[in-house]
Amino acid sequence: MENIIEIVFATGNKHKLQEARKILGPRFVLKTPSDFGIEEDIPETSDTLEGNAIQKAQYIWERLHKPCFADDTGLEVDCLGGAPGVYSARYAGPGKDSLDNMKKLLQEMKKDTMGKRSARFRCVVALIIDGKTVTFHGTAEGHITPSPSGTGGFGYDPVFMPQGCDRCFSELTAEEKNAISHRGKAMRMLAGHLSGLML
Repeated sequence: MENIIEIVFATGNKHKLQEARKILGPRFVLKTPSDFGIEEDIPETSDTLEGNAIQKAQYIWERLHKPCFADDTGLEVDCLGGAPGVYSARYAGPGKDSLDNMKKLLQEMKKDTMGKRSARFRCVVALIIDGKTVTFHGTAEGHITPSPSGTGGFGYDPVFMPQGCDRCFSELTAEEKNAISHRGKAMRMLAGHLSGLML
C-alpha cells in the first residue's frame, strides 16, 4: 500500500486547491493554512513569480515546519510587454477581482494597433521539505480572445485559449484543463518529485 503524504498548500484560493487535489491525486492529502489557524493573507511582495512562490512557502514553513508548497501564476501578454505578469491577480486593484482584471486586460489590448494577441500563463511551484526549497515551472502558450466565454475555471480562464485548442480554459473540463495547463504541468513535476522522495 502506498504511503499517504500530508502536505500544506499555502493558498486560500479554493479553485487552486481543487485543481491541485485533482492533479496530485489521492496519495496526497492537502491541508491549507486555515486548517492550522493561519487566516491572514500570506505576503507576496517579490517582483518575480518564483520569488513570490518561495516567499509564500517560507511563510508557512517558518510557522508550521511541515512539508509545504506554494505557487504563483502570471499571465504574460506579448502586446502589453509581458503584463500583467506578476501582478495578474491584482491587475485592476488590490481587491483581486477576476472580472475587473479581465475587463482591464481587454481594454488595454484595444490600444494595441498591431492586433497581436499571443500570451502565455506561467506557474512556479515552490516546495519546502526539511527547510530545503525546490521549484517547478510550467508554461501554457496561447492567445487572448476578444471577449470572455465559458463558465468554468477562474481568473483569466474565460479569455485564454491555449495553443492547439478551439476552446478557452473556461470551456474545458477540469481534466482537460489540468492535462495542458501551466499549473497542471508544474504540479505533476511536484508530484513526481514527492513520489521519488517517499519511495
